[in-house]
Amino acid sequence: MDTMAKASEESERAHELYAQQLGEQRVRLDRMFAVLILIQWAFAIGIALIYSPYGWEGKQMVIHTHTWLAVVMGAGLTLLPLVMVREMPGSARTRQVIAIFQMLWSALLIHLTGGRIETHFHVFGSLALLACYLDWKILVTSTVVVAADHLVRGMFYPESVYGIANPEWWRFLEHAFWVAFEDGILLIACLNGLRSLREGAERQAQLEALSESEQTKAVALELLLTEMKARAAKA
Repeated sequence: MDTMAKASEESERAHELYAQQLGEQRVRLDRMFAVLILIQWAFAIGIALIYSPYGWEGKQMVIHTHTWLAVVMGAGLTLLPLVMVREMPGSARTRQVIAIFQMLWSALLIHLTGGRIETHFHVFGSLALLACYLDWKILVTSTVVVAADHLVRGMFYPESVYGIANPEWWRFLEHAFWVAFEDGILLIACLNGLRSLREGAERQAQLEALSESEQTKAVALELLLTEMKARAAKA
């Protein structure tokens, strides 16, 4: 019974360490994404200024609508994730919000660059970063957002996503396929990461249990030696 009790305590400690380490990792990622989103906002404004220069209406200089889009829509894509990171760091809701808004950031940057193929790699880079949360559910959310964005904009404003006016109707499926392909690889990485984290927690729990056992033995030995010395002094 004593052995079973120790094994149960060790298992509970391993689970506690696993949850603690996973939670700390996710909190760090929340903060990283908060910084990244601010950088993306500044980058989007810079892109809008470079790719969408000032226009002239008579003698009055007018800022291009893309610049206002980068400022206003960028603010909208920045505010909620920052609030969630501040108020609910490490929570599942925060991860989901970050996943959705990060994909919308990809959509905005693709639009601002006129659908340049290079900007589409922002989607894949974002998915790789999101996979560090070790939560497969946010990969599903991200894929749905990307596919929906490409479908809707492909129907009503194809130049903003593909850079051409008349793309094939199935073009969004091609993009969604490659996103799903990366998701499959990232899913395997997530599962391996969770397994490694769990195994590390189990090893740490075993070491802590062993250390505690050794300390208990040392205390018992010290008490025994003290008792023997006391008996020897009386004799």
